[in-house]
Amino acid sequence: MKKLKELYEGDRPREKLLSRGAEALKDHELMAVLLGRGVRGKDVLRLSKELVELLREGVDDLEIDKLSSIHGVGEAKAAQILAALELSRRFLIREKAVIRSAEDVWKELKEYHGRKQEYFLALTLDGASHLIEKRVISVGTLNQSLVHPREVFADAIADRAAGIVIAHNHPSGQCFPSAQDRRVTQRLAEAGRLLGIELLDHVILTRDGWYSFSEEGEL
Repeated sequence: MKKLKELYEGDRPREKLLSRGAEALKDHELMAVLLGRGVRGKDVLRLSKELVELLREGVDDLEIDKLSSIHGVGEAKAAQILAALELSRRFLIREKAVIRSAEDVWKELKEYHGRKQEYFLALTLDGASHLIEKRVISVGTLNQSLVHPREVFADAIADRAAGIVIAHNHPSGQCFPSAQDRRVTQRLAEAGRLLGIELLDHVILTRDGWYSFSEEGEL
């Protein structure tokens, strides 16, 4: 492998990324861009190749000490690498949640269980029941004027969703639908049928449990 200074300028990792995009770089070239420079006696390409070989052994138990065992990798470079890996886990390789039951909805929306105001939420799903997005539609006492089908289904259409689940919390802790909850549910179910985006469930959330319109045969 050629040393960095021996490469034609357009083939150097950083320049290559700028001109061709990150997807054009090899693994060790991406690492070289992340590191920036090597150390005395070991240029950045050689150092990057050694690091990539270490990563290929597995990253689940990778720690500062293991990275620092490679000559030329101090704590600062090791921290850069671990930070980049963690960002990848959070934003790139995160598995999509699967919503197949009211319990899944309850777990996904746990931050709303104990809110002092009512939050009305919508979860858009693809055809395999993977969560596309969850959104707050409105805050306040649930009623038909506050929760209009237009507000609920606009994002579902943009998401190209196959189905939608709606949910809202009951600050009172009572896990049972009101007459207004039922009217809103039926109105949204009818709108979903017209749009071809099925309303799969309406889940009422409390700290201690949930009520599912679908599981109770109301949808």
